Amino acid sequence: MPIITRSYLTAAIVTTIGCSLEIISPHILYLHPKLVLKQYQIWRLITNFLYFRNMDLDFLFHMFFLYRYCKLLEENSFRGRTADFFYMLLFGATVLTTTVLVGGTIPYLSVSFANIFFLSYSLTFMMVYVWCKQNPLIHMSLLGIFTFTAAYLPWILLSFSVLVGGSLWVDLLGMIAGHAYYFLEDVYPKMTGRRPLKTPSFIKNLFAGEPLVVL
Repeated sequence: MPIITRSYLTAAIVTTIGCSLEIISPHILYLHPKLVLKQYQIWRLITNFLYFRNMDLDFLFHMFFLYRYCKLLEENSFRGRTADFFYMLLFGATVLTTTVLVGGTIPYLSVSFANIFFLSYSLTFMMVYVWCKQNPLIHMSLLGIFTFTAAYLPWILLSFSVLVGGSLWVDLLGMIAGHAYYFLEDVYPKMTGRRPLKTPSFIKNLFAGEPLVVL
């Protein structure tokens, strides 16, 4: 399993199990603007992406998607470019956090955004979205009932989430972050010849000795 996928999956499982066993309190993990800005609890900017709530079927479902699409991206689209993949996740986390913080100050959105304390599901959805945009013609099947191309997967998952009572905004945020990355990394450079999301050199230095695939 590649290093980023392995690290994120392990951190998510350990954090969620720790909260389920009451070893860790979710209250010290969730995103809270005032605690971050006024009490300098900076760790919340990271820990809110690690907790996936209850250990139930929904948790297993999201662990599968996290493992599958994080691994697919890291081993294929970002093969040999671990630093670029890490930067993609960093960009997505920044977009998600900024959107929630800004959206919380906007009328009509503040009520919905006030209930978003963890962005782990949104970051996972972002990875699904980016993979689908990069592989839109791959054929997929839903429960063996009907087939469709990967381009429609985010919308199918969004519809399914709403049908089972999930939050519309959680998945939409992931789509927003994913589309922002896809546009700036894949579309905009082809239009202008400029790449605004070029990975900083200090991040590349962190993964300079990393092999293509870690077994």
